Amino acid sequence: MTNVIQLTPPSRINPQEARLGALLSCFSEHRRFGDDVFWLKENAEILNVLECTGTRPGDAALETYSAFYATVEKRMRFFPQYYRFFLSIVLDLEDLGMPGDQGEKLVRWANDQDLPQAELSDLQRMEATRLFARRGVPVSGDLAALDARARSFMARSDTFALPNKKAAYELTHLVFYLSEYGRRDPELDDAAKRSLHFAGLLAYIEQNADLLSEICIAMHYAGDTPPALWSDWLKRETALFSVTDGPAVNVQDDYHEFLVCNWHQAITGDAAFVKGFVYDRMRFDHSSDRATPMREMSEAMFNLDEARSGDWISMRLHMEDALSPEAMSVLTQAETSSQHFEEFFHGFARADAPGVLH
Repeated sequence: MTNVIQLTPPSRINPQEARLGALLSCFSEHRRFGDDVFWLKENAEILNVLECTGTRPGDAALETYSAFYATVEKRMRFFPQYYRFFLSIVLDLEDLGMPGDQGEKLVRWANDQDLPQAELSDLQRMEATRLFARRGVPVSGDLAALDARARSFMARSDTFALPNKKAAYELTHLVFYLSEYGRRDPELDDAAKRSLHFAGLLAYIEQNADLLSEICIAMHYAGDTPPALWSDWLKRETALFSVTDGPAVNVQDDYHEFLVCNWHQAITGDAAFVKGFVYDRMRFDHSSDRATPMREMSEAMFNLDEARSGDWISMRLHMEDALSPEAMSVLTQAETSSQHFEEFFHGFARADAPGVLH
């Protein structure tokens, strides 16, 4: 009898590169197609997460973008309204290891067309400024005034004591751009840091892992430490994501929340993107079992009318009577998570607002 021992040579692609290769293939080839703006958005987001966390997917994984990279100049000339998406994708591809210098050419073309001056939003103009700077091209316009307006917006903490997801996301993105995604100190003042805490408290009360991930990342970039309760909750939520594959799965899913939760994991030094991915169409879903006390809390406060107070200590008993046990549990956790909770609640209560409009 002869014993035959079969040796399996080790794969040259490590497990992380294999996972990221499947993930990038999914976003580039299987979820959206053609010149769909949602294709641009999704791929810009996944590549941005990898680039700003220093996660190299490997040459084989980037190959899925070779056809896009070869034709991107033609696409951007025809769709200049999407220039920030095009620049973001191309700059990230090059900085992740794809050979070529298309990024600088596209930046200079966008600058020649003065595309940032077509933006009405300061936030979009700030993003363009950051993208151009990656290839050493200054944006025209009064950048000092732009910076001042952004910082004035961030310092108005009362804005972020009220449910307003648009404002909260704009706050986090301003920190991303000012910090160059963690590469420099954004020099936030105490008021801006308080704004991040207020927005984070609302996101935690809403159990919104998407927004809370971005807020915690922004706090890290600002040199602040997010409350441990928030980071621990995000770690659990990230682990609870499910991934479903198949050519017919619906991609109206929670992909963005999945990306930013894993971004948060990488920022905190934990393993990111550790699910089993396949080279096929995939959808990403978060856990649906979340208590969300925000609506209960808002209705209870509104119905108090003149009895409403901005003093949390006196209002706590009203909340205990009005909220479900699950909602009150989340609110109690939020109370203990941040030293800014009582200041936040005072703004949330709106008890000081004039009773009559003149």
